[in-house]
Amino acid sequence: MGPTPPGTGKTDINAGSRDMNRTSISDSKNRGLPVSPAVVAQPSPANKTITEVSHKGGQGAMVNAVETQRTCQVEYGSYCLWREENKEPMKDAKVKHMKDLLFVARAYYPSIAKMPSQSKLTRDMKQNIQEFERILIVSSADADLPPQVDKKFEKMEAVISKAKSFPVDCNNVDKKLRQILDMTEDEASFHMKQSVFLYQLAVHTMPKSLHCLSMRLTVEYFKSGSVDTEDSEKFSDPSLLHFVVISDNILASSVVINSTVLHARESKNFVFHVLTNEQNYFAMKQWFIRNPCKQAAIQVLNIEKLELDNSDVKLPLPAEFRVSFLSGDNLASQGKRTHYLSLFSQSHYLLPKIFHKLKKVVILDHDVVVQRDLSPLWELDMEGKVNGAVKECSVRLGQLKSLKGGSFDANACLWMSGLNVIDLARWRELGVSETYQKFYKQQMSGGGQSREAIALQASLLTFQDKVYALDDKWALSGLGYDYYINTQTIKNAATLHYNGNMKPWLELGIPQYKTYWRKHLNREDRFLSDCNVNP
Repeated sequence: MGPTPPGTGKTDINAGSRDMNRTSISDSKNRGLPVSPAVVAQPSPANKTITEVSHKGGQGAMVNAVETQRTCQVEYGSYCLWREENKEPMKDAKVKHMKDLLFVARAYYPSIAKMPSQSKLTRDMKQNIQEFERILIVSSADADLPPQVDKKFEKMEAVISKAKSFPVDCNNVDKKLRQILDMTEDEASFHMKQSVFLYQLAVHTMPKSLHCLSMRLTVEYFKSGSVDTEDSEKFSDPSLLHFVVISDNILASSVVINSTVLHARESKNFVFHVLTNEQNYFAMKQWFIRNPCKQAAIQVLNIEKLELDNSDVKLPLPAEFRVSFLSGDNLASQGKRTHYLSLFSQSHYLLPKIFHKLKKVVILDHDVVVQRDLSPLWELDMEGKVNGAVKECSVRLGQLKSLKGGSFDANACLWMSGLNVIDLARWRELGVSETYQKFYKQQMSGGGQSREAIALQASLLTFQDKVYALDDKWALSGLGYDYYINTQTIKNAATLHYNGNMKPWLELGIPQYKTYWRKHLNREDRFLSDCNVNP
């Protein structure tokens, strides 16, 4: 299997969760590599594109509450997880009672209004209904209710009781209550969709503080006339240990590099290549000039200015996908299960050309925190494979209904980005980038699918039989969506992957996981305080 991350103790393997061959402890010792405690594999999150998948067989039915939560995730994504964890109990018992009385009064009012002899009751009901409506417009909790509201309750209950004493057409009352129910459900659906939109806006929009940081650093770069101290010889030296980070986020890039260097045995052998876009290029350079990382070399590249065959190169970040499929052996027990996956973007397929002198690199997503020395990854014998990655066997290729464009092993596990060991020499030899473009064009010509879904399928087909399965202990996914990861599991992991929507630099990030990320951020930099950056 290759090296296991540093640590002590025996490897505890759950045979039912993975079908990959694993290296025994004695094999690791024979290679001179350390052995660490087990890390429980976590479902991998991501939230940008929904891909429907199906599954025959699998796990049994869960309790109704869990299935309701899963159904919510299928429709609205990780917002449902965030909502459940951040829901605050409201003291609104009286408000709810007011709404119930209002619904009943509205249901009886049309029938009473048709009775000429009950004009006074009609006026009283109308007055009480209008008064309740005015109060509920400005009241969402009991504390918002006006004083002496109990008297208003008594008046409303009295007119409803009197209205019920008259013979009315029950069909009319039933029809009115159903209309009110439909209107209430529509209103609830509207508020749900509005909340989801605001949540998505919050997680996909750059915070004002980070935009300020980027602008201030860019101005400082040109104002200070910063001298480029880059050592170009290191950047193309294949004997050194090269890392690639693709990012447009200054703080995220800083944390992943700082955490990697902190745990390195010899940081002087580490070289980091940060691929960013033109907008953040000078800000990224200025940040690392101000905040060097020990003896490690850092090269910042503007991917839009590189001399590549692609005339219009942008910076797509690693793509995140939310996949949902049926679980359960029979129709009665079937429910939707949701998993979150992160895979390569089109930027990754340019790496062999960008780093044409290098033979091997390790790719780190910018939402990763490193907790162990990653040097043993360069001692890995990948057995002719191109991509060393942690596999996600809770989702398999055969479960993707829309997967097409070539033969594939239906039982093959999906792989994850986050931490990837790439054999660039083997990549060039097998023409992986060309294979990806071929599959991508084939899928595009078929039509009927989004570009994101096509990119997902093309990546999975491209790397079929080309992925070397890293031990699960090298990467722990789920810190961007899963609130229930065990603390000891987190401590034992070599890298933590915050894939999902709840990134640690966002206000919506999961609070208990932010500590692992924050401690690698240089919070003393004056630009952070000037821009009120406080993730």
